[in-house]
Amino acid sequence: MSDSSHDLIRPAATVLLLRDAPAFEVLMVKRHHQIDFAAGALVFPGGKSHSGDDDPRWRDLATGWDAVGEDGPALRIAAIREAYEEAGVLLARDRSGAFYEGEAAVEVRAAVAEDRMAFIDVVGDLGLTLDLAALTIFARWITPKLMPKRFDTWFYAAHAPGAQQAICDGHEAVDAEWIAPAQALEMAAAGTRKVIFPTRMNLQLLAESASPTEAIARSLTRPLIAVEPWVEGQGLRIPANAGYGDVIEPLSAL
Repeated sequence: MSDSSHDLIRPAATVLLLRDAPAFEVLMVKRHHQIDFAAGALVFPGGKSHSGDDDPRWRDLATGWDAVGEDGPALRIAAIREAYEEAGVLLARDRSGAFYEGEAAVEVRAAVAEDRMAFIDVVGDLGLTLDLAALTIFARWITPKLMPKRFDTWFYAAHAPGAQQAICDGHEAVDAEWIAPAQALEMAAAGTRKVIFPTRMNLQLLAESASPTEAIARSLTRPLIAVEPWVEGQGLRIPANAGYGDVIEPLSAL
């Protein structure tokens, strides 16, 4: 890999928080229009990893280490942190082992997002442990070479904690909503919502299932193929064996 900023690929993580009451839905947030990546788009909560995601103290403040695979624990911690920052959902357990049911204070979330407070200190002060096993690898996408900023993004699927309210942060995300995968695809096709290519492809994969349990079970049996789209003619092509079918995305749609 070259040392140029154009070729630098940053690790990132995003999480598909799933629920089946009142219906099979995924949590999506609308990106702020001034954000430099996917501005105004409907996306899953996520972002690039931070140095604090690899803090050795997490060994005592997280469970489910045996569930971690080639992705590594820091990426799972990044996914959980981003869901907390952007949507106020915290995949953690209390001292009794039950899922955390508390509300995430907006000012604390803002302090974490702005690096004024360490996420690990928030978790420790609440007496919680992150649940790394709550995340299941769903997909992996690498930004194509033609893009100015490139990310190696791991997509995770997780059952959303039922007692927690999803509330957007008002900064990177300006709206948070539960939406059926098929409905999100319909809105993208109609042009009423902006949905970027990787998000749309993973919504399609999600829509093949009828419930969160089925979606997570299918992801466990599906071979993990790192999807790095490449230019072919006037479109972007992705590997046909990655689970999305034979897909070409017109460059004009990017």
